[in-house]
Amino acid sequence: MNNFIKLSNISKNFDSFKKVKVLKKISYKFRKGKIYSLMGPSGSGKSTLLNLLSLIDRPSSGSITIDNKHINFNDFKKNDILRAKKIGIVYQQDNLLPDFTALENIYLASLAAGKNKELSISKAKNLLKKVGLLNRSDHYPSQLSGGEKQRISISRALINDPQIILADEPTGSLDLETAKQIFELLKKQINSNRIIIFATHNRFFANKSDCLLEIVDGNIKSTNG
Repeated sequence: MNNFIKLSNISKNFDSFKKVKVLKKISYKFRKGKIYSLMGPSGSGKSTLLNLLSLIDRPSSGSITIDNKHINFNDFKKNDILRAKKIGIVYQQDNLLPDFTALENIYLASLAAGKNKELSISKAKNLLKKVGLLNRSDHYPSQLSGGEKQRISISRALINDPQIILADEPTGSLDLETAKQIFELLKKQINSNRIIIFATHNRFFANKSDCLLEIVDGNIKSTNG
């Protein structure tokens, strides 16, 4: 059984002037070895769902199980450790630290997971080599193109060998050719022990996933897989 993430009756509400129900009793199982795409219009809840899966946010009701372990959203320290070790996150806006080099942005994520500095630096250099940016190691984010920054973001997400990679519109701010390159790089990271879940507005990329999931009226509708 390789169901690795289980959502059980997950709901998420936001309270402003009135209660807004974004996600409504979602139940779904994500299996290792597959890449999933999340589609839906702006405001449908794609980013909200990714934030719940990353344990950055908590559901209003329902439960999440990862690797057969029930997530206690009150145990912030344990969830921070789990996120650092098992979850890699790629954002549309790269979220790189502006005062740190490409190399530093990558290996700092390894240090946050409690890894040795020398090994972290060595692994970061290896990842930079794999994405073709070893010669940009000492460059700051402001000196990199959009595509280069996303390659750094993917490398940062990979450094702790996560079993879950979550990507929120990772190609959304890129031109089509660069977007295709970044998507192919992301897709190459799938293996039998890993899940990739990415949100996108682009059906071209969504159709290349193993499972296309559309968020309709606050719930998940599987259109393939």
